[in-house]
Amino acid sequence: MAKPKTLKITLVRSTIGEKPKTRGAVRTLGLRKINQVTERPDSADLRGVLAQVAHLVEVEEA
Repeated sequence: MAKPKTLKITLVRSTIGEKPKTRGAVRTLGLRKINQVTERPDSADLRGVLAQVAHLVEVEEA
């Protein structure tokens, strides 16, 4: 079986001044500090969350 693709997500901007819903989306990704990196399996749900916080994170395929 093929290994599922993963996405490497990096928080590049602060959540200070963002709406609570946006802050919650960043926390859902497992990010707390600037330049923190997390890897998540690619899915439609994840893509939706990333669309909400696209201005705060950088995404690359791992």
